[in-house]
Amino acid sequence: MDKPPCSPSHTCLGEPPVGCNDTTSGLVDTKVQGKTGKKKKQKKRQSATSQMKPVSECSQVTAEEQSSLERPENRSAGSKHKKNTRKTRNQSISPESSSHQDKTQSAQQTSARFTCDQSTQTEASQLQSVQTQSTQTPPIQDIHTPSTECKSTQTKQSSFSMQQAYWGRSFTEQSADEQKTQSSHLTLLSWNIDGLDPDNVFERAKGLLSHLGKYRADVVLLQELVPVSWEILKNIMKDYQFLQGSEDGYFTGILLRKDRVQFLQSNIVKYPTTEMGRNLLIAHASFLGHPICIMTSHLESCKESSQERLNQLRRVWKWMKEAPQDHTVIFGGDTNLRDWEVKKLGGLPDGISDVWEMLGKPEESRYTWDTSINDNKEIPNSIRLRFDRLFLRAAAEGAKLRPDSMTLIGLEKLKCDYFISDHWGILCTFIFGASEEQCVTD
Repeated sequence: MDKPPCSPSHTCLGEPPVGCNDTTSGLVDTKVQGKTGKKKKQKKRQSATSQMKPVSECSQVTAEEQSSLERPENRSAGSKHKKNTRKTRNQSISPESSSHQDKTQSAQQTSARFTCDQSTQTEASQLQSVQTQSTQTPPIQDIHTPSTECKSTQTKQSSFSMQQAYWGRSFTEQSADEQKTQSSHLTLLSWNIDGLDPDNVFERAKGLLSHLGKYRADVVLLQELVPVSWEILKNIMKDYQFLQGSEDGYFTGILLRKDRVQFLQSNIVKYPTTEMGRNLLIAHASFLGHPICIMTSHLESCKESSQERLNQLRRVWKWMKEAPQDHTVIFGGDTNLRDWEVKKLGGLPDGISDVWEMLGKPEESRYTWDTSINDNKEIPNSIRLRFDRLFLRAAAEGAKLRPDSMTLIGLEKLKCDYFISDHWGILCTFIFGASEEQCVTD
């Protein structure tokens, strides 16, 4: 695998960027440690049952989640009759995943042991599966190659299919007016792509590339990447600068569109007490001559990791506040936050805003993890949470960047009967305003 532009060896050797004073943070060459996994119902992963937490520890629903369930729309969604079996899914990467005869029975056995962390159950076992597959087969060339006779043909078809998914839809659905105004807008996409899920990797990667090609955001923030998905994206998206949060296990990534964003430097901040190999990836860049600082992270998972998650959130806010004052700072990622946790910290610090709240808390983009619609994990309960969030710190001088719109993407099922991820993606547009009043900070 080619060494990415932002490998740990090319970072700031533990030194904060200019204007930052956090000397306790340093470089990360992280190792994945015991990330609590979420158990899929397939028989191939029943061996992970012994690693799951007891139901008394893993199935508790917080007051916030219960409140979410009691909303009228949730009661309606939850009352719908759940289908006993999903239609046959196309399996993309391993022969052993082709049989789903015992799906219903497996789901019944696992339903009582679920919901430790809704977005990351069986990640440990899934990571082992994905790592094994990634060492056995190159990501694009060997996916869907059951026989050596047709390997060459299928390699070309797979590569072409991926290329077509990304490049075939670029700007085709945009009007001429939208293309004219795009130059003055900063578009940002943040998405946990659920790379640890080994099911339908090819189809889901193709769907992801289709969305990335359709929107071609100036900045793309991805979480839960694995080597397979990372290599697929790098091989196709030659028009982006790739910055990698780690070289081990699963990790985050920042993608900067080369013709729109000038990359300057990057660094990785370690969370010193993480048990899941999490960190903060930071990129300094320039957009239309304006300095910007882009950050992404995948905060600690699971309800029982709430305190560690809040420690990490404090560190994120600290780095946002201490970034150079002439920079606009945008953080986006899978925070795994519940609203009560932010309240526990006393709310957002001065100068840092929640982008969704700045836009008036639009209901249609509230829940980024919604099991009432997204059944990739087939969790028995319908739970809706705002795990994925964007934070903004405006520059102290010069033009102010403010959010203009926010949309959730990835809401359509693929032909394989899966969504691209168990998370929705967040697509946000920012515009520059000339005055202080145009940038809301509360």
